[in-house]
Amino acid sequence: MKIHLIRHNTTLEFNNETSLLDHLEKNNIHHEYQCRSGYCGSCRVKIKKGKVSYKEMPLAFIQPDEILLCCCHVESDIEIDL
Repeated sequence: MKIHLIRHNTTLEFNNETSLLDHLEKNNIHHEYQCRSGYCGSCRVKIKKGKVSYKEMPLAFIQPDEILLCCCHVESDIEIDL
């Protein structure tokens, strides 16, 4: 799958083997985080296109157009405001 980062103007390949947050860090793209488990909401970003899901609904409140990088499962190519 492809992850397009709007503000970085770059696209990364992604295979769901790690969290999206971990994958971004491995590619030297850093974003704020704290808990890494869906509790705090610090890693929240806007999703513009595509679909994600969660194994368990995160405790952090998110809007329908937001995802948590630490715990989302990418279902399709996505475009995020990052």
